[in-house]
This record gives sequence, C-alpha cells and structure tokens, in this order.
Amino acid sequence: MARIIVVTSGKGGVGKTTTSAAIAMGLAKKGHKTAIIDFDVGLRNLDLIMGCERRVVYDFINVINGEASISQALIRDKNCNLLYILPASQTRDKDALSKEGVGRVLEELSQEFKYIVCDSPAGIEKGANLALYYADDAFVVTNPEISSVRDSDRMLGLLSSKSRRAERNEEPIKEYLLLTRYDPSRVKSGEMLALDDVQEILSLQLLGIVPESKSVLTASNAGIPVILDEKSEAGQAYEDIVARYLGEERPHRFIDGKRGFLKMLFGGRS
Repeated sequence: MARIIVVTSGKGGVGKTTTSAAIAMGLAKKGHKTAIIDFDVGLRNLDLIMGCERRVVYDFINVINGEASISQALIRDKNCNLLYILPASQTRDKDALSKEGVGRVLEELSQEFKYIVCDSPAGIEKGANLALYYADDAFVVTNPEISSVRDSDRMLGLLSSKSRRAERNEEPIKEYLLLTRYDPSRVKSGEMLALDDVQEILSLQLLGIVPESKSVLTASNAGIPVILDEKSEAGQAYEDIVARYLGEERPHRFIDGKRGFLKMLFGGRS
C-alpha cells in the first residue's frame, strides 16, 4: 500500500505547490514510483510547475465522476518515468470533490504507487479537508511570519481531529515542519521569525528549511521542479528534505540568524 502525503498550510502563497512538486520528484528520483495529485480544483497550478499543462486531457474530477480512467488521466513526468501527475480541473468547483470519490481514486493509486503526494489548496475549505482526510503523513509548509505560522497551527488542529485516522482512533498522522522562504539576514534584523520562534509555536519535527531563492521562480517559470536545480540552495534544501523523510540523517543548513521576532517583541537580546 502507498504512503499518502499531504502538503498543507493554512495560508496561501507559502510554497505548497512548489514543495509538492519537489517532494514528489525527489521521491521518484530515489527510485520510488510516485503519484502527485492537484487538489486545487478551479485553479490548477501544479501542471504548470511540472511543465505538463499542454498534455492535460482528463483530470481528477473526470476520474472521480467515472468519465475517464486513472490511466487515461495520469501524465508521466518528462524528467522521471517513475513520477505521474493527476491534474486538477479548471472548469469545475470544489464541490465536485467527494470523500467517497477521492477515497476510490487513492485506493486505486495505492495498488500501483509507493507514495502519493496530495497538493492541498490553502485554508480549511472542502478541497483542503479532503486532501488531508486520507493522509498518513503531513508536510506543514509555513513561512517565517506570524500570520503564516498561526494559520499553520490551525491546520494542525484539523489534522489531529478531521482525518480518517482520527475517526478510526488509529495512529495519528505524522506531522513534519517545512519552513520556506527563510532569510537569515531578515531574521537577524527581527523582520521575520527565527526557526526557534516557529518551533516554539508549532512544536513540530523539522524536516527542512528552504531559503529564499530566485531559483524557485526560475524553475517554476521553466516548468521544472526546483529540486532538479542541484546548484541552487533551494534545490539542495528539498533534496535534503526528501532524504530526511526517507530516514537519512543530514545536518540542517541555511539556518544562520539567531535573533528572532519573538525575542525582539518581548525585549530579548542575542
């Protein structure tokens, strides 16, 4: 059976789709057959970042509604033959998703794939709730700013109470922290939260820090997951994240900057 990963946050614009694409590509590059699903019905950005927007014929909703088979809708990635993309619909709304339909699709994918990455929309509406409902692992993506961290804290409540695992009284979803768009110079000046600040609020296992990097935008515009840019710090950070998730021990990088917003707020000095 597949391991189902949801990439989630409470706030938009934190890098969920970038992270989903990088994680899925990283897992596939490690030799694991991986599917990635875009749950952001109505917007559909994952196919752009994966560079397959012109190859979309059928989508997630077509499969749920029985209008196409999974094999018809899945798109094999052009950079890795172990990675497949299931795009969202741009012409339907989120009400087209159903718990039963999503469950059927995930069950069928689980027979063939080792990992299924669910790229969740932001917030707590239907698409986000269904993306997390069947999850085994949750990658909580947050930026080092108080509103993003606060919204992520709200998502943790949903992960612990609204999932299938919670309903069945099973082992809870494993939750991991991914801190994106981190800038040590702005941490030192007190303009953004330090890692210690974020961990104090969320109390999550840190899987990795992704530094602010122009390479993320460059890769997105080129339709290539940034993890394939091995020379960029962002690409290296995502490669580290995948390795840690798979059990490899690696030191955390890109953390310099010890003086955080909370210390300044409460009069602390470092």
